[in-house]
Amino acid sequence: MREGDEEADIGRLPIDLLAHIFSLFASFKDLAQASSVCRKWRQGVKESLARRESLSFSGWKTDDESTARLVLLAYSLKDLDISRSRWGCQITDNGLNQLSTAKCIANLSSVSMWGSTGITDKGVIQLISRATSLQHLNIGGTFITDASLFAIADSCPHLKNIILWGCRHVTENGLLMLVKKCGKLKSINVWGMRVPMDSIIGLLTISPALQIQPKGMLLPDHAYQGWPVY
Repeated sequence: MREGDEEADIGRLPIDLLAHIFSLFASFKDLAQASSVCRKWRQGVKESLARRESLSFSGWKTDDESTARLVLLAYSLKDLDISRSRWGCQITDNGLNQLSTAKCIANLSSVSMWGSTGITDKGVIQLISRATSLQHLNIGGTFITDASLFAIADSCPHLKNIILWGCRHVTENGLLMLVKKCGKLKSINVWGMRVPMDSIIGLLTISPALQIQPKGMLLPDHAYQGWPVY
């Protein structure tokens, strides 16, 4: 078979098959290169994104525009990870505003914004107000305040798990509102917060089955003696 014939065979692949092949790509760079080959491949990349139920930008070097461009095409998305890493995804409020316009946001069940220090309450509220199906949220390591928790409490009635690790600007007022309004909440990670222990224990009077993470946090002070410090 001549080289030209091989190229012709590739060109005759149906878009559905191309979309399936591209859905197996783990690298966004490879997807971008495939999209630039020809119009048919570009359509195949778009359809592959439309079928994806999970996207993780953690560890990939993406900005607001490139992240939003991909998420806007992911109509079936259920799980979104835009966690910050040193050389990877660095989302800001502008990016969250763009993401909030995506059709998939209302159907998301899991979102991670771990360590995204470029975001504030403004962007979080914009995104969360449309993520009404959210069940799992990781917003630890950010500078959010009670304002974000109030928005989560109002917009996410199905929330089951939330990580607030190191959210030092959140107070007991935000936690109280969250536990009161999110009746399905099962687990909350409050490690590294500045909320008084009495207030954290008080959450159990509202929801006795609530799991306070990390485990052992509510033990008496003497129970921590000899524990390693990380």
